[in-house]
Amino acid sequence: MRRDYSYIFFKRAFFGVCLLPDWFTITPAASNRYGRLRHDLGVQGLNTVCKEAHCPNSSECWDSGTATFMVLGKNCTRGCRFCAVSKIAKGPLPDPEEPHKLAITAKAWGLKYVVITSVCRDDLEDQGAEHFARCVAETRKENPSALIEVLIPDFSGDKSLIKQVVDAKPDVLGHNIETVERISPRIRDRRASYANSLSVLRAAKDLGQKYTKSSIMLGLGETDEEVLRTFEDLRSVNTDFISMGQYLRPSLHHEPVAEYIRPEKFEYFRKMAMGSGFKYAVAGPLVRSSYKAGEYLTRSITSK
Repeated sequence: MRRDYSYIFFKRAFFGVCLLPDWFTITPAASNRYGRLRHDLGVQGLNTVCKEAHCPNSSECWDSGTATFMVLGKNCTRGCRFCAVSKIAKGPLPDPEEPHKLAITAKAWGLKYVVITSVCRDDLEDQGAEHFARCVAETRKENPSALIEVLIPDFSGDKSLIKQVVDAKPDVLGHNIETVERISPRIRDRRASYANSLSVLRAAKDLGQKYTKSSIMLGLGETDEEVLRTFEDLRSVNTDFISMGQYLRPSLHHEPVAEYIRPEKFEYFRKMAMGSGFKYAVAGPLVRSSYKAGEYLTRSITSK
């Protein structure tokens, strides 16, 4: 049974900014697993992007055996105009025990697919690359049968830092381009750029990463032609997977929503993405970059 959670979700996560269309629904957890995982996170002192970024799909993903951990703290050194994560000029030093805590928590939960992402840490000398690599290594050690995906920041385009993460051998490396080229300067921190995001994905492939992935928010005023051009640009650097979701305004201080994209339009873009050469594409109003992340790899392999 599906219940319409749009108003509940909206009140909790979007502070009454606007009314959501009637096609926004959330699938509640089918078991008590969601509540138990939230408790375990608190005990271990771990963060998830599911919580910090107000993701609407937490219960659905966690209940299916996928979770997205957010390492290197819960405050970001960048100030993108679309993001709900808290901002800070200088964060605390990384917790040296975090990689092991993450790994044993994933093991205790019996996760089949572990996603590791982070805030941007421009204040650290290596921007957190070594910590990322340690998280992958520890997770692999404790969970040898699990698949691991990383969703990395741009590391200021430093190829040596990208290499540290690639050398840890994640199964999938993701970096989000976020939006179309025209809108990128308006909503992203000045230290980020559309071109730099493409260079990160290109570098990962050049360094030997087998699968790469990116994500786009829709509803910021982009045109169909711009979205299709973004597909071409991502495929030009051999990006394998893509996700597309509706941009939702976290607060009145963030970029406003220009348009709510209808489900049938998302399906159109999904088909166009597959036609442009992506191995797998997922699109929908509540899709986020790590939504059911395990399906990307599983379906791309089993469809061959």
